[in-house]
Amino acid sequence: MNTKPAPKQTAKVTQLTVPKPARLMEFLLEQLKGKSRTTVKSLLAHRQVTVGTHTITQFDYPLEAGTMVTINWGVVPTQTRLRGVRILFEDPYVIVIEKDAGMLSIATAKEKLLTTYSILSAHVKKEDPTNRIFVLHRLDRDTSGVMMFAKSEKVQEILQKDWQEAVVRRTYIAVVEGVVEKEEGTIRSFLKENKMLIMYSTKVPGEGDEAITHYKVLKRNEEFSLLEVELETGRKNQIRVHMKDLGHPVAGDKKYGSKLNPLRRTCLHANILGFNHPITGELLSFETPAPHRFLTLFQ
Repeated sequence: MNTKPAPKQTAKVTQLTVPKPARLMEFLLEQLKGKSRTTVKSLLAHRQVTVGTHTITQFDYPLEAGTMVTINWGVVPTQTRLRGVRILFEDPYVIVIEKDAGMLSIATAKEKLLTTYSILSAHVKKEDPTNRIFVLHRLDRDTSGVMMFAKSEKVQEILQKDWQEAVVRRTYIAVVEGVVEKEEGTIRSFLKENKMLIMYSTKVPGEGDEAITHYKVLKRNEEFSLLEVELETGRKNQIRVHMKDLGHPVAGDKKYGSKLNPLRRTCLHANILGFNHPITGELLSFETPAPHRFLTLFQ
């Protein structure tokens, strides 16, 4: 006897009910007979799959029995219409995005409207006017890359209470001035903020928050070095201060000693964010490539 749920198809939409817990990709391959793995990946990448009321792009997203999965075979409006923000992942608990350089994470006294926070807040309110997002961490205005927001105060509290344990990997790509001769290394110091709101290093324990940064050289030429930088701790302006301490400030970062600005921005990009999901406990990892303009400096 065939116990598989019969697909309900209307126009260009197929609806499927999940009979038992499964991963999204394996469920779709099982249900969409004749469709290749490449086709299913394309559906996910083009935001054509909805689980419940949420568009999901993650192939290993966990499904619960009884959940409705909807496949839109037509053209789906792209989330790139969100100015300066690209949604990488969204579920009922968190939203992970890629932020463009030049976009503030949250409002300041000078700019209150066009921020990553305000854009995403408007996005979630389209589904329900009572929906909100909650800040978990920030990227500097001229730093691009992956960042995450919570979709409830409860999730915010869970993640912020144990942030260092929940976030298992934060990796950046940086273009720094000069030739970094050592192939890899670690910078350790204690970071403090002065009256001018500029962070600086001290070697005196207890004088500031401990900061540990690991780096590896990817490319170099006579003017610049391209580094992969991994945070063991996540302090304000940590990479920018530690690159200054190294004697190789981030290109375009005048605040922390840079004299060159080849791309008219701070050359820092958050390319990997890995974390344990606050509700499911699942390890999730999101990666975006280094901006192409970074690489043109080394051609």
